[in-house]
Amino acid sequence: MSRYNSPTWYKDAVFYELYVRAFKDGNGDGHGDFKGLLSKLDYLQQLGVDCIWLLPVFPSPLVDDGYDVSDYRNIHEDYGTLEDFKAVVDAIHQRGMTVIIDIVVNHTSDQHPWFIESRSSKQSPLRDWYVWSETDQKYREARIIFLDTESSNWTYDPLTGEYYWHRFYSQQPDLNYDNPAVQQEMLDIIDFWLEMGVDGFRVDAVPYLFEREGTNCENLPETHAYVRRMRAHVEAKWPGRILLAEANQWPEDVRAYFGTEDAPEFHMAFHFPIMPRLYLALKQRTRKSIVDIMNRTPPIPSDAQWCVFLRNHDELTLEMVTEEERQYMWEHYAPEPRMRLNLGIRRRLAPLLDNDQRRIRLLNALLFTLPGSPILYYGDEIGMGDDIWRDDRNGVRTPMQWDYSKNAGFSDADELYEAVIDDEVFGYRHLNVIQQQADPNSLWYAIRHMLAVRRNYRAFGRGTFEFVLPENEAILGYWREVDGTEDVPGEHERFLVLANLTDEPQPGELDLSAFAGSEPIDVLTGTRWPAIGAEPYRFELAPYGYHWLRIR
Repeated sequence: MSRYNSPTWYKDAVFYELYVRAFKDGNGDGHGDFKGLLSKLDYLQQLGVDCIWLLPVFPSPLVDDGYDVSDYRNIHEDYGTLEDFKAVVDAIHQRGMTVIIDIVVNHTSDQHPWFIESRSSKQSPLRDWYVWSETDQKYREARIIFLDTESSNWTYDPLTGEYYWHRFYSQQPDLNYDNPAVQQEMLDIIDFWLEMGVDGFRVDAVPYLFEREGTNCENLPETHAYVRRMRAHVEAKWPGRILLAEANQWPEDVRAYFGTEDAPEFHMAFHFPIMPRLYLALKQRTRKSIVDIMNRTPPIPSDAQWCVFLRNHDELTLEMVTEEERQYMWEHYAPEPRMRLNLGIRRRLAPLLDNDQRRIRLLNALLFTLPGSPILYYGDEIGMGDDIWRDDRNGVRTPMQWDYSKNAGFSDADELYEAVIDDEVFGYRHLNVIQQQADPNSLWYAIRHMLAVRRNYRAFGRGTFEFVLPENEAILGYWREVDGTEDVPGEHERFLVLANLTDEPQPGELDLSAFAGSEPIDVLTGTRWPAIGAEPYRFELAPYGYHWLRIR
């Protein structure tokens, strides 16, 4: 396992979420593909990311952008072949990076041969690969997730006169995990892709695998039991590979998906609830929402890790906030009804923050220092925009803006899978990679610099986390501290991260007398701060200012 510098390599990794269709077209058909991605791997290495997460790459009718899988052992024809995929995996590894792919375990497409066979007759040998019922009255306590499009979790199938169960679109029937054959098949599919060289999976829609009457059909004990089986299978056959849980739940519910030291489940899980609260904190000009959710986040096993993010390929979900907070977020970040989708907001990072470079950089500075491994969404490193007038979430999945040329350098084709952004603020003619790489003051350089600095220290990926809060609630402060371990040796590191959540200068004062005589150094700028003494340590933060202070 030479490419893993430690068994817990994922703790130090910065992830880059990439939509193959949107990244680079290598054959001129208007769709991004693996040949195009291959040509841009040097760019990702130069940016400083460690692990590339690919959105679904399987054959699919694309009702849900690939999350409706019709064949688990192949590549979507728009993206190329299995050989093209393998070439990209090998090239990623040659650059010292890793790659994980999305695997959709909860459901398939209704075009999958399994479902076509399952619905062909009640006597079909694959009938019980899916969840069928004579009535649509079962599991009434399960919520409907795609509120804007689905009125029920059941859909009537006229072929056999029964209803099938689906937690998402009606074109995505749920697999029946009470069937041992389904459980085994998913493990075999995992083996297939690990054999191809991937370093792990982002496991989609984990909480919904099993259904039980009288429950909300989420986070059931049976689901956890299967996840433990999946983890044990991967550990036994593929040490060093990882499983990342997509479980959009409250922190205490997600905690269960890490399992225990003796019975581990996922290596990693997204921390969904922290994300909207970063935006809340900026609008409310106070750290309160961030402090509350982090204090509510339980400890996790020693080899487990959170994944933190600012935006991704979906809407900015507001499921894990209070009704009051949701209304506040909609009012301040999505005043136009078109900006809202389901229980969220369909906008990218830069438009959410009114393209204010100070706020964009501040949130990234927090992202890279909060507990967990950070995830960058493709294009956010240059501050790409969106288009709320496109269908569903397509407005945040537009082509990557490489340069000033036709179609932003994404493709030579006359027709694209989705048009490039071409407005006056975020259009490719003035916002693209080439333009930002030519400007040392650009967002791209700021992100690249933060990643380069972060790479020098273990405290941000592995360190303990503890708030250190001045009286002034506009200032967020926390310690990140780590000792060397057998797994990852190194000297003791202690950082004080400070951030001003407002557009005005903010004074602060902390008791740092335990470190009297030390001179804090801002590792982002190399600036030395005044020496710490016995008296309270006073400082002033610039508007939206942030500092990563090393204190020896």
